Amino acid sequence: MATIQFHALHLANQQRNAYGLRYNDHARYRKHCTNRTHRLRSSLKMTHGKGREFKKLPPITPEIIKEGHLELLLFESERAWSYSQDLINQSLQPANDDNAKTLRHSATGRFRRAVHWSTQLLSHCQSLYASSRISAASLLQVTIYTVILNGRFFRYREEFDDAVVQLSVARSLLDDLAAAAQTSRDQALATLFSDEIGPEIRYCAHELGRTKSYDIDGIVAELAPKYRNSIVENCDAIIQKLQVEGHGATKDGKQQKLRVLFWEDQPVPVRNPELVDVLLKVQEAEDKLAGQTTGDSTDDGNKLAREKQSKKGVAAYDAILSALSDAEDVARKLVEAQQLGGGTSSGGTTGGTRDIHFVHAYIVYQLLSRRIQRDLLLTSVLLASQSGSKQAASSEQVDNRLYPAVVKLLETVVQSLDQMRTLSIVDDSPDLASAVEARLTFTKARRCLFLAHCYTPLKKYAESLALLQHASIHLRETSTTLSLLPSPSTSTTNINFFPLEQATIKSLEDTLASTSLQYKRDWFSYNGGSTTRDPKDYEKPTFFNIALNYVPLNMEQLMKRAGKDVPYVSSAAVASDKREAKNASAQGVKAQPQAEGVQEVNNTKKSAPTVSRAKVEEAPPATPEPQAQARGGISSLLGAWWGRS
Repeated sequence: MATIQFHALHLANQQRNAYGLRYNDHARYRKHCTNRTHRLRSSLKMTHGKGREFKKLPPITPEIIKEGHLELLLFESERAWSYSQDLINQSLQPANDDNAKTLRHSATGRFRRAVHWSTQLLSHCQSLYASSRISAASLLQVTIYTVILNGRFFRYREEFDDAVVQLSVARSLLDDLAAAAQTSRDQALATLFSDEIGPEIRYCAHELGRTKSYDIDGIVAELAPKYRNSIVENCDAIIQKLQVEGHGATKDGKQQKLRVLFWEDQPVPVRNPELVDVLLKVQEAEDKLAGQTTGDSTDDGNKLAREKQSKKGVAAYDAILSALSDAEDVARKLVEAQQLGGGTSSGGTTGGTRDIHFVHAYIVYQLLSRRIQRDLLLTSVLLASQSGSKQAASSEQVDNRLYPAVVKLLETVVQSLDQMRTLSIVDDSPDLASAVEARLTFTKARRCLFLAHCYTPLKKYAESLALLQHASIHLRETSTTLSLLPSPSTSTTNINFFPLEQATIKSLEDTLASTSLQYKRDWFSYNGGSTTRDPKDYEKPTFFNIALNYVPLNMEQLMKRAGKDVPYVSSAAVASDKREAKNASAQGVKAQPQAEGVQEVNNTKKSAPTVSRAKVEEAPPATPEPQAQARGGISSLLGAWWGRS
């Protein structure tokens, strides 16, 4: 006969989370179980017929039993148990105080019915195990399901002695199941059910007056070895068979093992099967990225190969980010469910156990760090592609779309670092918080630098220089923060996704200084450093007026750089005119005006321009004639005081 693959705990956990019990909606889950049992009965042809005639069902024997029969019994038990929990919750509401006793009585009957269905399921599974049609792991899961249901029924009836024994045995079997699990998902499933019954064991021990009711592991170690063989038939033989099956695991099962995650040298607990599934995808994507990085390091001599590897690396980061986004979504739902239920995911096993809130913060941290790595890689690829092109010989030939794209990427990095800084696991570590803060200010400095590059094509040098000053301030904050951190050899912080050294900060400081000086020169050449005057209305500084009298300047080139096309008189013509005026003055001949000298030069040299912007020395003006008649009065007496000679 064919073997049957039936995993009771996996099926129950999957259906509970998918149909309402994640948020304690027992009415919805009970309705789902009812529909599922109807479909199973129809598919197995186990209906009682149509009309008024009742047809008795044939007995279920080990020879005709199928996986659907086991699922039918499991869903019957789940439906009765969920109905009992719904009735218990209704009896606790103030509006149902009058009929609370009736509701509790009905809940007891439904609970007893659930135990009946689970006992039938266990009986069929034991028969199948005797005929080697199901594995030891499948039988152990059904046994654990039944023992847990019995223990909860005893606890509901306040029979705490029997309840603590049943639940302790179930917890012991779950530990054995987790130890022999072939995959990380099976291990997390066993851990999940252990966490669920842990508080119930503590409650029963407290009601019995135990002094160490909080020590769940101690209670299980005390009670389980005494009663497990009496509660579970052939328990030791089943556990031994389970261990043999675990040693004979297939290679596929080994590949589904999740590597242990660490945070500050402490393992991060993954105690939920849903998280294991998504984290396995993350692990697979990280392995692909590691392969891409190895391939990139082997092609150092080929520039084209490095660019291709960089593009593949960006695609690998996209795959990791997609998997981490799914993991964050699952973790967030688990956190919401825990907050709604008011329970704890650790089960109270140890006081320092990290709960689902910590796991969610850890996944968010990994998501942000991978996003930062991708954005930094994309930034370096863009800058390398531009600097490597032959058309980028000067800053004026840089593609106008480059710097805005880099600024956008750095803006995303700043946003990711801001979110990372607010995480609880980062805030709890002062060194890590300071390290993140240093990278945040460094990224802001880089963003200001490239944003300043965006303003220069628009000739807005004042804005560019202001941004460079802000970048210098951010860079000083970065240096101050890093100086307060311990050395990397003694620090436990892990910032491998964003390396930052003093040499990098020094290089950025030099870049800011050189860029600031260059922009000041460009601004002075543009309009003399003015923020209000238009370059068309720009007047030469006094320096040029004085120097022109002593140093021959190439005015044609200066006027061309200024963007004006105004003719001028050459310096040789000006010097010749000055010599002629000096000789004429020595001979007592009246010097010709400047305009006539200029005209004379223009007549002698046709190739030279006709008007000069340089100032030529003019003849001293004639002394004005005194007035024929002076005015009388006090003004004539005090004329010398008023400036008259």
